[in-house]
Amino acid sequence: MRVLKFGGTSVGSIENMIHVKNIVNDGKKKIIVLSAMSGTTNALVEISLACKEGKRSLAKEYVNNLYLKYIDVILNLLQDYPLNKETECYVQSVFNYLNELIELPHSELIHGSIVSQGEMLSTFIFSRFLQQEEINVKLISALDFMRIDKMNEPDSFYINQNLTRIINEFPDYDMYVTQGFVCLDAKGDVANLQRGGSDYTATIIGSVINAEEVQIWTDIDGFHNNDPRFVESTHAISNLSFDEAAELAYFGAKILHPQTVMPVRDLDIPVRLKNTMLPEAFGTLITNEIHGEGIKAIAAKDGITAIKIKSGRMLQAHGFLKKVFEIFEKYETSIDMITTSEIAVSLTIDDAKHLVDITQELEKFSTVEIDDYRTIVCLVGNNIVFHPDTPKLFQILQDVNVRMIAYGGSNNNISLLINTSDKQETLRKLNRYVFETETVMS
Repeated sequence: MRVLKFGGTSVGSIENMIHVKNIVNDGKKKIIVLSAMSGTTNALVEISLACKEGKRSLAKEYVNNLYLKYIDVILNLLQDYPLNKETECYVQSVFNYLNELIELPHSELIHGSIVSQGEMLSTFIFSRFLQQEEINVKLISALDFMRIDKMNEPDSFYINQNLTRIINEFPDYDMYVTQGFVCLDAKGDVANLQRGGSDYTATIIGSVINAEEVQIWTDIDGFHNNDPRFVESTHAISNLSFDEAAELAYFGAKILHPQTVMPVRDLDIPVRLKNTMLPEAFGTLITNEIHGEGIKAIAAKDGITAIKIKSGRMLQAHGFLKKVFEIFEKYETSIDMITTSEIAVSLTIDDAKHLVDITQELEKFSTVEIDDYRTIVCLVGNNIVFHPDTPKLFQILQDVNVRMIAYGGSNNNISLLINTSDKQETLRKLNRYVFETETVMS
């Protein structure tokens, strides 16, 4: 059995839903994981934000606008009268629920309940569309099997037990449709796997059923060797290792959720990235196999804050690093890059939510300098730190203000911290050197 995940763009219009139907209707048994229709999650976040700010009339207006869009989709997608009416009633119940939620005092629980409705809508509508096309499909709720624990990690035992039970209860269906992103938390409340979490849902399911392959379908034909928004003539990479894909996803390649490969890596279940609009394209195949050496791809991650922390003592400041790391652990703030000396440490974070509190605690025993509007440029490829052409990178970046370098922490990754204003030119310079010159690193 395979697991196929389709992103918001893939189910974002009636035309695209028809494309998806043609892709999945191949006679093979599968589980289909869907994101919310494109634009829906953003609209639901706006509804939640309006509630948080006490603007309930505005929230109701947003709810009504979104409702009208869904009624239009149902009208044009479902010509079968009973299925049309069943779907219309379901959609009405979802929007009635949203109107109830916006009347309640806002909380993280209310926010989670609001933003999870997009996947509920897309899966119900699409499953009824497949039924209309006489496809043998069963809609199953992610809330019946997908759960995270107290550490916000997938509860593997719970997921395995409940998903296996559900499939065994309904063995005669060709396809099962379920929601990505949506889950329960350890208390049994509605929660989610954060933005992009539908990818993660797909590989978690893939690991549970020991899938033949997990496919992530989106609007681009795989991992590209550079960011096509800023660099012309990029191309899809046909093969990546799990390690290479994980590095690229974490450091800015938006096509894949950073956690996606983790559940399937040890089970050696391939992950294939495909383009819904161009299904005949090969895409990118991610496995444990290694193909070539040298730089395969370049990615960039914005929204980075650099923090320089200098010890109040001059030399041999025993325990200095320990105290620094304990503060970041206390505020559950991850560190991306780090360089150290005897009396100072420079590091970067991508989540500045607790920056004020972190800074106040650090200043009790050190001086702190903060620089924002920074970008991490990441170069990824198997064994690149040992590749003979790698040192030449720094020659072509002599005009770029490189603030930090992470080199050697991973054999597959070199990371550079630059000013965000220099990102586009840096990506283009690297692209010209790595991919466009005659001496291509490979």
